[in-house]
Amino acid sequence: MTLKVRIQDDLKAAMRAKEKARVGAFRLLTAAIKQREVDGRIELDDAAVVAVIEKLIKQGRDAASQFEAAGRDELAAKEQAEIALYQSYLPEPLDPVALQTLIDQAITTSGADGMRDMGKVMALLKPQVQGRVDMAALSSQIKQRLTGA
Repeated sequence: MTLKVRIQDDLKAAMRAKEKARVGAFRLLTAAIKQREVDGRIELDDAAVVAVIEKLIKQGRDAASQFEAAGRDELAAKEQAEIALYQSYLPEPLDPVALQTLIDQAITTSGADGMRDMGKVMALLKPQVQGRVDMAALSSQIKQRLTGA
């Protein structure tokens, strides 16, 4: 079963159970997936669906932090609940030791020796870690390794 089909089945189950919050989150997710398919005139595979989910999680975190700053805790809690729902569809997170090993291998494979080679390292790592690590954190770890800091 593909990830997209699993999400659609879970949406139907939430609708049958009359879980309004989950239905809203699933509808937002399915709309984002459909929008991406229409824009690109393609059928999304699991990796592309994971990318859509990651984008929604990032947007949700930004919104939650803004709601908290504005003192709107109920809206921040709603965003956090949606984030938790979306994260359940992501692959298992990579442990830090395995991530360091992958970074080391990518640096060695690409022959990177400075910041100008960061794109090469990221290009090698992205397919391996998509959905399993925060890409911003990965970027900062690679920068530290390449600058020797």
